[in-house]
Amino acid sequence: MKGETGMKYPALAIALLLGSVAMGQAQQATDAVAPEGATETPGRGDAFGPLTEAARAALTAKAEGRPVAGQDWMVSAAHPLAVQAGARILAAGGSAADAMIAVQAVLGLVEPQSSGLGGGAFLVWYDAATGELTTLDGRETAPLAATPTLFLDDAGQPMEFMDAVVGGRSVGTPGTPALLEAAHRRWGRANWAGLFDDALRLAEEGFTVSPRLADLVAAEGDALQPDPATAAYFFPGGKPVAAGALLKNPAYADTLRRLADQGADGFYRGEVAEGIVAAVRGADNPGLLALGDLAAYRVVERPAVCVEYRAHDVCGMGPPSSGGLTVGQILGMLGGYDLAALGAENPDSWRLIGDASRLAFADRGRFMADSDHVPMPTEGLIDPAYLAERAKLLAGDDSLPEVAPGQPGWSHAALWGQDASLELPSTTHISIVDGQGNALSMTTTIENGFGSRVMAHGFLLNNELTDFSFETHDADGWPIANALAPGKRPRSSMAPTIVLKDGKPAMVIGSPGGSRIIGYVARAIIAHLDWGMDIQKAVAAPNLVNRFGPMDVEPGLPAALADGLTALGFELKETDLTSGLQGIVIGPEGLSGGADPRREGIALGG
Repeated sequence: MKGETGMKYPALAIALLLGSVAMGQAQQATDAVAPEGATETPGRGDAFGPLTEAARAALTAKAEGRPVAGQDWMVSAAHPLAVQAGARILAAGGSAADAMIAVQAVLGLVEPQSSGLGGGAFLVWYDAATGELTTLDGRETAPLAATPTLFLDDAGQPMEFMDAVVGGRSVGTPGTPALLEAAHRRWGRANWAGLFDDALRLAEEGFTVSPRLADLVAAEGDALQPDPATAAYFFPGGKPVAAGALLKNPAYADTLRRLADQGADGFYRGEVAEGIVAAVRGADNPGLLALGDLAAYRVVERPAVCVEYRAHDVCGMGPPSSGGLTVGQILGMLGGYDLAALGAENPDSWRLIGDASRLAFADRGRFMADSDHVPMPTEGLIDPAYLAERAKLLAGDDSLPEVAPGQPGWSHAALWGQDASLELPSTTHISIVDGQGNALSMTTTIENGFGSRVMAHGFLLNNELTDFSFETHDADGWPIANALAPGKRPRSSMAPTIVLKDGKPAMVIGSPGGSRIIGYVARAIIAHLDWGMDIQKAVAAPNLVNRFGPMDVEPGLPAALADGLTALGFELKETDLTSGLQGIVIGPEGLSGGADPRREGIALGG
């Protein structure tokens, strides 16, 4: 996990001319951070503590590359204990929203480096009763006292990245607790307080530290210890928590009780809120978060972003996420090319996918940000005519020598400079279908691995403010859409997705992975819809991701494919590409679930 530890990153002072062909190389210099390392899921259940027979069977199916079947409900998430908690709720007749709350509460305990109460999330919901699709924005917000120069040093230059991350300066107002409550008020069926039972029990009695958590804590080393509360929890007795050890978190249990008894007010007001603000402002690198920021936080309902692909509607989260738009752009440009005939191991398939991704990322860097604060050509970016015009650029027989942002249609005029803000790959994803036919896709995060490394009341606080551009203008003087502003939500790549067929869910998918999330999700959809892979094969298939020119590929790429891509003009960069895809396919014979073998999750159905 070298890309998420205390190593230094270059300051984000990237000068880019409007439409410059150098954009790809410049942004790659800041965004191509080494991904979070893969962790092979242990084949034995005792690595996670007590598991049900069904969970053990799911681990076996995953190890053998088989999907998990279900008739009434399905849940797929990043840790077996969290999946068990969600499965218990679904088996008792709870809704997908109820199960999500139970899953997230456990994930915040057993997978604290990736998500939790101190972070934010995006949720996509399909309502079986109405046929409506709803998206909820629980993204963190910048403190009202923040200014665009928050991440500039005394000389007016951008801070080194990790100097900005560690401490209170990078902490935005958490959105996850408010999102849990908002989802339950709309779609919950079970008693709110009972949804925290599994997490409360595990926090009080202790949970078994998984191999992944132990490895990541050890890799962080000294970088995880500046905050006394964080160091005391993850380094008891001065040593990193070990795989198989029993770890208790009474402070987290107390916070969950407040949530169970008082709802989100138990987090955003009173003792918990005061503790968060004290931790942020008392850190070595203090931040600006105030009690007023917490009290004022609101979840926002947004229009879904949908693009037609292979007679399906691929729907996801709009701004401030770039995920739904960029996945939609990639698929929209590929719609006129026969990927099914080309096949999964054909270099031409990956030439088309890679260059479509590069074109989409060019638009992402120029146009995408929080549309509540800056004008955005949201509709123009996914207009079929615009995507068809961009798709013509893919008609050659080798890789594009250069890419630049396009000219999507605008409902009002604005012109933005090129953004080079960094987004690090530590997040988690939850996919659920319940017994009533509702579907939920939620990606949730604290941004960097272990977030700001600051802990309050048993949970880690996010570092989401470093998703903003550190600079406000590019070298040519154009303003950057993703510049920091008071109350603004930073751009994200989280791409929770529901794929509809004839207006009903056919696939629920999403992944962690920083800006590579977009490539992971698009690839999984293509693997299923074009190449006919079942959901387990689709999430496990090799990752090839191209954002800025060079093609990131996983070790072990078939020689014929590697040679073919090189012959087409691509530079290949072999690296771990640790997706965490959690997927469900809904078909005529029932539900089928899959979990990415690169992480510890499973799918369970009933």
